[in-house]
Amino acid sequence: MKSMTGYGRGECAQDGFKITVELSSVNRKQAEVSVTLPRELEMLEAQVRDGIHRVVARGRVNVRVSLHAAEDKLSVRKHINAALAKDYAAEFARLGKQLKLAGEVTLDQVLRAPGVFQTDEELAGTEDLWPAVEKALTQALTALLKMREREGAHLAKDLTSRIGIMHAAVAKVQKQAPTTAENYRQNLLERIQAAGLENIAPDDERLLKEIVLFADRSDISEELTRLQSHFQQFEDCRKAKEPVGRTLDFLAQEMNREINTIGSKANDAVISREVVTLKAELEKFREQAQNVE
Repeated sequence: MKSMTGYGRGECAQDGFKITVELSSVNRKQAEVSVTLPRELEMLEAQVRDGIHRVVARGRVNVRVSLHAAEDKLSVRKHINAALAKDYAAEFARLGKQLKLAGEVTLDQVLRAPGVFQTDEELAGTEDLWPAVEKALTQALTALLKMREREGAHLAKDLTSRIGIMHAAVAKVQKQAPTTAENYRQNLLERIQAAGLENIAPDDERLLKEIVLFADRSDISEELTRLQSHFQQFEDCRKAKEPVGRTLDFLAQEMNREINTIGSKANDAVISREVVTLKAELEKFREQAQNVE
């Protein structure tokens, strides 16, 4: 079980440059990836996204990739793309003739043209830097997953505690449930006597029919069985290696349905108290489950 929150950082130096990848993840119902790349590495966005989607199934991951000179590099060298400068000069001269403009093409005009004046970092975009980016990304993902696993262990412990409390409450409900029909019979007889009606025998057919109808309406055996099944499914999720966040969300919805039905059916003070406990713990369970990948 993994949390959806975490942070990871990775670095890789290559050919006088250093690639830094930083990852941070937060809760989201689906998998989302936001990538920030320097202009020189924008062509690698799809590969970065694919690398993250392979290991992250849920949550929003923010990715920041930086490209800069290595620490042992004293300065960033400048470069002039002479071939490109010649092409610009020729095109500028041709355009000047077409437009019948006076004056010659100047060096300043050519140097201002895009791509003529470049630094090492700009030239790096034309090289294959993906291996370095991939290595830094792998390091960052490893650190991110370790943090998510540590957080996930704490979440699993808390969720298990919530299930344990609910399990104990359900056991009390199961113990109390068989007595509800008899309690109802006693209360019904007391109300009849309090109303001053004629004496009704305990085995009167009308009384027995009313008790049977009440017992049928208040039967919660199916709901209790399904709750126990959901508790077992949680144990399966806790031991699973794959992402279980969506499954836990579904289990929380189903447990809420069963608990609400028990509360509406059971006409018993003891059961009602346990239903309150179940609802309170389930709400805490639901909140924590929303943090699980």
